[in-house]
Amino acid sequence: MEPGLEELMPRLLPVGDCDLAEDFDPTVPPRTPQEYLKRVQIEAARCPDVVVAQIDPRKLKKKPTVNISICGCQPAPEGYSPTLKWQQQQVANFSAVRQSLNKHRNHWRSQHLDSNVTMPKSEDEEGWKKFCLGERVYSEIDALSDNENLGIDYMKVGFPPLLSIVSRMNQATVTSVLEYLISWFGEKKFTPELGRWLYALLACLEKPLLPEAHSLIRQLARRCSEVRALEESKNEEQISALNLIICLVSRYFDQRDLADEPS
Repeated sequence: MEPGLEELMPRLLPVGDCDLAEDFDPTVPPRTPQEYLKRVQIEAARCPDVVVAQIDPRKLKKKPTVNISICGCQPAPEGYSPTLKWQQQQVANFSAVRQSLNKHRNHWRSQHLDSNVTMPKSEDEEGWKKFCLGERVYSEIDALSDNENLGIDYMKVGFPPLLSIVSRMNQATVTSVLEYLISWFGEKKFTPELGRWLYALLACLEKPLLPEAHSLIRQLARRCSEVRALEESKNEEQISALNLIICLVSRYFDQRDLADEPS
């Protein structure tokens, strides 16, 4: 250690004069409290003022910035705004589903999946879209052929969010798949397959929400309100499904500024 260097360093661990043996060696384990504190001071003096981490940008899967919009939802079409009683009932039902899922998660996780069920890897965005929505919706094919109607081909119609499937998904996978489907929904129409998976993923989403999940579900609610406002045929079943998702995001996950206010 250079002479005078110790005096220039901040004394975070001030040590008064103490009797140290002339053969004191800071590289060997300390034998007394005085030797320990002296060794800590010496090591601190050798630390650089600035340390730069070497990060490989190729290993960063996603941008760390989370954008959270403060704009609210568009109001429901006239005559289709859900009542407060209906919203409260949906929140109660959803809470019961979440409690049941958490209680029996280990049981369902231990159940064997059918041989035709191969869950994609968490980072496989296109794989998850096809898995959840099916090739028919993914490829935007309006109808099944007569031969396909003879049996259910889950690769074509999508796998339902079975408990044995969603119970195997950790929070990182739940958030990733939710992001994939919301991204899909941002440019595509709402379908029953999409609705079932969105409900199931919300049921698996743990509270308190991480910032990324918080941003995602707000984006989902706003998109539901946009699609609802543009619904020309006034399909009651679809509007009800959109109302449900907005209700869960706003009232169960405490995004009250997005809630439908009863007329």
